[in-house]
Amino acid sequence: MIVSWNWLTEYVRLDMPVETLTERLALTGLNHESTDDVGGDLAIDLEVTSNRPDCLCHLGVAREISAIFEKSAPREPNPQPVEKGKGVDRSATVRVDDLDLCPRFTARVIDGITVRESPWWLKKRLETLGVRPINNVVDITNYVLFECGQPLHAYDLDRLTGRGLIVRKATKGETLKAINGKNYELQPEMLVIADSARPVGLAGVMGGLETEIGSGTKSVLIESARFDPMSIRATSRALGLFSPASYRFERGLDPERTEWASRRCVQLILQLAGGVLREGLIDVAAPIAEKPDVSLRWARVPQILGIDVPRDRAVRALESIGLKTIDLTSERIVVRPPSWRADLEREIDLIEEIARIYGYEHIPENRPVPLASSKKGRREQVEESTRDVLTGMGLDEAATFSLIAEEHVDPLRTEPAPSVIKVEHSSRKREVALRQSVAPSLLLARAYNESRGNADVCLFEIAQVYIPREDSSVPDEPARLAIVFGGDFSALKGLIETLLDRFHLVEGLEARPSSLPFFTNGRQAELLWNGERFGFLGEVSAEKRNVFELKDGCSAAELEFGLLLARAELTPQYRRLPQYPGVGRDLSMVVPVSLAWSELAAEVRKAAGPLLETLEFLDTFQGGNIPEGLQSLHFGLRFRHPEKTLSGEEADRAVALIAAAAEAKFGATLRS
Repeated sequence: MIVSWNWLTEYVRLDMPVETLTERLALTGLNHESTDDVGGDLAIDLEVTSNRPDCLCHLGVAREISAIFEKSAPREPNPQPVEKGKGVDRSATVRVDDLDLCPRFTARVIDGITVRESPWWLKKRLETLGVRPINNVVDITNYVLFECGQPLHAYDLDRLTGRGLIVRKATKGETLKAINGKNYELQPEMLVIADSARPVGLAGVMGGLETEIGSGTKSVLIESARFDPMSIRATSRALGLFSPASYRFERGLDPERTEWASRRCVQLILQLAGGVLREGLIDVAAPIAEKPDVSLRWARVPQILGIDVPRDRAVRALESIGLKTIDLTSERIVVRPPSWRADLEREIDLIEEIARIYGYEHIPENRPVPLASSKKGRREQVEESTRDVLTGMGLDEAATFSLIAEEHVDPLRTEPAPSVIKVEHSSRKREVALRQSVAPSLLLARAYNESRGNADVCLFEIAQVYIPREDSSVPDEPARLAIVFGGDFSALKGLIETLLDRFHLVEGLEARPSSLPFFTNGRQAELLWNGERFGFLGEVSAEKRNVFELKDGCSAAELEFGLLLARAELTPQYRRLPQYPGVGRDLSMVVPVSLAWSELAAEVRKAAGPLLETLEFLDTFQGGNIPEGLQSLHFGLRFRHPEKTLSGEEADRAVALIAAAAEAKFGATLRS
């Protein structure tokens, strides 16, 4: 943001060297980029952070100077233009189709103006800021923009079909020739300003060439409005079209400055271009939500800053930036933020403002700030334990982007895939979709490592995904734990069981066959924990490996981290070590191909009784001497008695019970 030294003097007395001014502004958050002499005026370039759009104008910077140097409030103009013409509603109309995207739209009309070159002082003001003067009407709209931060636009009323404006979304196939001379194809979600025949401007971004102010303009309609920041940002990025107006709309405007800017603009036009202002104001507006008051406990100031700020000085600091004191006691102060400071919402925000205005130089570098240790929350503990287990098994933690290429959005779910949420992002042209699963991001990371000679990288990540909801514009954002592993399906399942064992959850785990295209048929499973869906795992299919440009086979899993967070048992559990030896047996059973291991395992546990300590899947085999339609499931059993040494005969009886039960229920036979 470039400000003019001479222009600032219209609002606040500058009785300090420019070096002192820029140094103090930098210390309070407006970093100084440069100061240049432009024809006898100083152009001061300040870096304004995104949370301070109020400083994107001369009045905003003047307020900062007044607060920092303890001066009186800036001398703000009080425009009171004289209305003489017939009612404005008899000359023009305005219709707003979506008050969410355009919460306020105002219009005033001036007839009989004379468009000519601007006076030297106005041209000088704009040239100092690097803005090219055009004509008196357009220059005035730019002047007011840089004075108060509210963008405006002037239309040649006689060139508006129907002599009115409609604020609506664009329709497919519509185009606009902007005042920069370029044609733009509009997308349906873009907000436009239109007359009864066609779009005449991109709302909050740029006006159209066909209704611009020219030498023959006699009647002018002045627009001063507010638009939804996200809508303006999306339009600007989609078209690659940026302007001083869009820059400010994207960051949010002072809701109480809209009508003031309109009055200021028409007053200057009447002075410099003549004409007659029609009576009244066209004002289409949604209710403005009242900002809540903010409370500050005085005891928190020294706790945070490490120094005592005099009470009266702290109050003056808060009031100097526009906050209104609602209640003041020895324990606290309650203030109401001004309309232009949307960033002041919490107690800590007020403490920062006190430190800023009082001066950071008053805080000694070696002053100890009292600290109190806090206990780790449940999520921190579960995440930390998860990292310990997985890194201990040789995996590396990854941190990938939430944005992903649209072709890589692959939600791991059995239900129909929801629509893709796209985000226009200025720095990323290909990755424009919010991911609905984390595993694809890790597969891309694995492919990147493969291409650079690290072929066996195994990764995990705990991150949010973004699932659209029909009943809300805000998506669900569940946390997921994703794993990409170089081993096969069985090894990955064992890794997950090891993780669950850390949280004493492994006994509730169940794996059922699934049929996701993401994984290889027959080498994938849906995981459940006590009947709740926990996630999916499997060996990545050859088709998907081609999509992600993976050379080697790998497995992947994605788990509901929220379930792990809710069910994890963090208290270490004591378990007495076995006193008596166990007896192991391996079995191979010939069963139908359609029989899932989980079904057989459930029947084995039921038939074996309490002596069965562990059951482990080992292998499956088809072909050879196994008839078509059948398969051999090979699994290991371990029996143990808690009070005595188990004999081989007792283990054999348990095996016989298992074989009989499997034969009766599934037609299974022992493979010799």
